[in-house]
Amino acid sequence: MRILLVGATGTLGTAVHQELVERKHDVVTVSRTGGDLQYDVTDPAQVAELYQTVGQVDAVASAAGSVPFKPLAELTAQDHQAAFTGKVLSQVTLVKEGLAHVTPHGSFTLITGVLAREPIVTGAAASLANGAVEAFVRAAAIEIAPQRINAVSPTVFTESLDVYGDFFPGMKPVPLADVVRAYVRSIEGRQTGQVYEL
Repeated sequence: MRILLVGATGTLGTAVHQELVERKHDVVTVSRTGGDLQYDVTDPAQVAELYQTVGQVDAVASAAGSVPFKPLAELTAQDHQAAFTGKVLSQVTLVKEGLAHVTPHGSFTLITGVLAREPIVTGAAASLANGAVEAFVRAAAIEIAPQRINAVSPTVFTESLDVYGDFFPGMKPVPLADVVRAYVRSIEGRQTGQVYEL
């Protein structure tokens, strides 16, 4: 398959890229500052340009999405907008613009996270964004068939506990390899409208 991988230079994107290449897929990598192509997917105009550059693909996988973390009382309207733009609008636009560029039985795989179902202190904006992405996936699935769409929703990575572990007290971490397998399941499988919780 020819796969467009967005957010390809981060921890998750790098691991997904490696696995997809090992599985003999042709992967086009995108990020703001690295990869095969440099685009900012929070800008709808750049997303449209990205697809014009890449052409037709069999799958789009997103491992990108940024949100602010602050106590609820300190979150501003700009913070909420940043969460929406950074994780929701960017991925929704990848799907909407991608419909004409993904093969008829191709797929979209988006990233959400545990905070959609297990909130933490300072994570309200992230919970809002993750919940919105998951709701969008379920709604889009019934409209875009035979194209497919799923989301991967992991908790904190085992490999990132030294940096982020304190923000997820008592939550079971997930090995990065398990998250990567969920991407493979979404891309190579046949399910749609699923949120793979890890």
